[in-house]
Parts: sequence; C-alpha cells; structure tokens
Amino acid sequence: MPVRDLSAIVKAYDIRGLVPEQWDADVATALGAAFAEVTAADGGPIVVGRDMRETSPELSAAFAAGVASRGRDVIDIGLACTDAVYYASGRFSCPGAMFTASHNPVGYNGIKLCRSGARPVGRDTGLADVRRFAEEGLPAATVAPGTVESRDVLPDYAAHLRTLVDLSGARPLRVVVDAGNGMAGHVVPTVFAGLPIAIVPLYFELDGTFPNHEPNPIEPANLRDLSAAVVSHGADLGLAFDGDADRCFLVDERGEPVSPSTICALIADRELSREPGATIVHNLITSKALPELVAERGGTTVRTQVGHSFIKAVMASRGAIFGGEHSGHYYFREFWFADSGMLAALHVLAALAAAPAGTTLSTLVESYARYAASGELNTRVTDTAHALATIRKEWADRDGVTLDELDGLTVDLGDGAWFNVRPSNTEPLLRLNVEAADPARMARVRDEVLAVIAPSRAEETP
Repeated sequence: MPVRDLSAIVKAYDIRGLVPEQWDADVATALGAAFAEVTAADGGPIVVGRDMRETSPELSAAFAAGVASRGRDVIDIGLACTDAVYYASGRFSCPGAMFTASHNPVGYNGIKLCRSGARPVGRDTGLADVRRFAEEGLPAATVAPGTVESRDVLPDYAAHLRTLVDLSGARPLRVVVDAGNGMAGHVVPTVFAGLPIAIVPLYFELDGTFPNHEPNPIEPANLRDLSAAVVSHGADLGLAFDGDADRCFLVDERGEPVSPSTICALIADRELSREPGATIVHNLITSKALPELVAERGGTTVRTQVGHSFIKAVMASRGAIFGGEHSGHYYFREFWFADSGMLAALHVLAALAAAPAGTTLSTLVESYARYAASGELNTRVTDTAHALATIRKEWADRDGVTLDELDGLTVDLGDGAWFNVRPSNTEPLLRLNVEAADPARMARVRDEVLAVIAPSRAEETP
C-alpha cells in the first residue's frame, strides 16, 4: 500500500524522523516491503535489529512484516547495537536493517540499512529507490510470505571482535563506561567478559527516554558525568557511546576528552604497523594530524565527504585497512568495511595495555594530538545555502586562501589553519569545524566565521 510523502524522513544515508508525526508502523511496513524489493538481487534473508527506544519494537516488527510480505525471510536479532547488525549482515551475507535514531532526542526513530556484507545503502545506492517504492506502493506479491526467526547473535558478535584485537595478555585496566541508557549497556558486559578490564558502569539501564543525558557524546555536556567518574574512581580512561553504540568517545585519566581525530591517528598507527603501506580513509573534517602521521608511516590517505555510506564505499573500492571520522565513527576492513565503536574501544585499550607500566592515556596520545580544534559547533540557520555563499564571498579573495567544496565549504587559510562549514543531512543546522596550530589562532578563526554565520552565536562562544 502506498504511503505519504517521505521526503522529510529519508535522509542522505539513513531514515530518521519523529514518531508518529512523521512516520509510524504503516510507513515501516511499506519501507520493509520496499527494502525487500530493492535488495532482491542480494537474495537470502534480511537481518533486523533494534535499539531500546519505546517505538522500536513496534516499528521493527512492522518492517519485518513488510519484508515477509514480499516472500523474504527475516532474522530478528532483537536488541542490538548497530554494528551487531553489520556483523550479522557480514556473517550471513544478507541485507540488514537497524532501528535506531542514534543520538537524536526522545521522540525520534529511524533505520540504518545495509546490503549483504554490510555494504552501505545511501541516497545513490538504493535509499532513493526504497523511498520511491514505499511511496508508490508495489504490486501484490505472487510468492508465499517469508518467515520471521528470532536469533541471538550477541555472543558470536562479541567473540568476533575479540579475534580482531588481542587483549588476552594485557595488563589490567580500570575503565568507566557511560552507556547513556543506550545499547552499550546491553552489549558491553558481553564484549568485555573475561578480559582484564574492570568496568565501572554508568547508566547501563536501557531507557529510551534518556533520563540522565542525551545519548550524544560529541556534546561536551554529555561527557561531564563520565569525566567526574573517571577521576573519582582513579580509572585509566572513560568510554562513552551514543544511543546505538556505533560511536565511541574517550576521556583520559584526568577526565579530559580525547579528540576522535586523535583516536583515528592512534588506530591508523596500529593498523599500519600490522600492514605497512596500507591505505587509510578519513573524512574532510578529521585533523590534519592524521594524514601527516600516515605519510610519516609510509601509508596512503584518501579524503572523503562526511557520512558512513560515503566512507564505507571509498574504503571498499580502495581496499583501505581503516577509516575514521571526527564524529567518532571508526571503520575496519576486517569488519566488512563497517564501523564499530566497540572495536575502536578495544584498539585503544590494547594500545594502552601494551604500553610500559605507568603510561597514561594522555601520555600515549600526545604524539597524535598536534593541533587545536574547535570541535563541531552547530548553529541553526534558516537558509544554509545563503550562509555558505556569504562565507565563500568573504574568504574567496584573501591572499593564500584556497576553497574546497567536496562537502560544504572547506577554507584553507594557508598558515596551517582551516575550517569547514557544511549543512547537516539530518537536522536544520550548519556545522562548523576549525583547526589551527594553537588555541589562540583557532579561537580567532572560529569567532570570525561564527560572526558571519550568526553574530549572536559568536558572542556566546567561550
């Protein structure tokens, strides 16, 4: 049955919107049927997982019913983190669908889709067709309905991660984990079972209303409890995961946040030690420290636009061993080129555990943190195209400045400083990232750009 216009919820690389205002179980059923049609050539069943949001059980069941109505079987893995769906997609060589709105607030829900082998589905790789089939409706199926089978893949997923990073001989570490009432609270106990890691849990109770803080660790305010707990418990580090646990953020032993770009560089260094000369992929807002380090280690870097479907496709085409994004997504060739926050966390723990006794995380990452960065600053802008055009005009004729429009607008100021401004694909926001050789230069550039985007926001920025 055809459904209403889905332009508001079908984004560049996933589906996301308010429930029931923008979509509901009927829409989920239509999307399931459409996804079954789009992935017909993949064959086999379709894996369906879900997070802890209150609407996820109903929506995922409706989607599974839509899939089954087209004669396709469903493997329902129940509560899962997003990379567990990628694991199942890779292991069973079948498409997958994860019901989650990731870091979005209460009221939202969404679907992350992949083809067999965890291959990405974005606007240009099937998502536009899913929307079209759901909106227009499909002819009545001429095959018998498929079946829906429940299957627990969590133990096998956890065991697979531990085959990719060896922590068996590691020195003991104390780690605070903030699950943010999201899926990390379900997954971490199994992934870390039997490892020499003493876990101090924060907000492991699954609760889609997020009573403690939003499940978005890229926002500094959402790391405060983790930082305080690391210091009070004398822990070696802290881990924070977003709602569907595919992104991982870290704080060091002092409770200070560690930039995801720094973690990218650390993991890239480990992977290049394992495979010298390998290719590393990074998005355009990752620190310049990453391509510098990779070049120093004899590797090759490829720069991409922001978004998991883009970086996964580039990694697969180039055979890259690792890919990283400043948003806290980390991608691994041995994990079907998909992202896994848990696997990234294990890499950091292994690196720290292998360092000489007494080495702290802050000391370990010093050589990877070469520049001062603003972090991502989000501003609500009614007309993002006009704002970008204004910024382009402001900087285009300055001496030594180069402009790049791979994703939004990147402005290289020629003295080691640069900034990128790009519109969000999921929210009405303009996102700014600034990097420079020192904090003072970074702050000057940041404030100058914010003054053009939104003068009142520039005055509020510390």
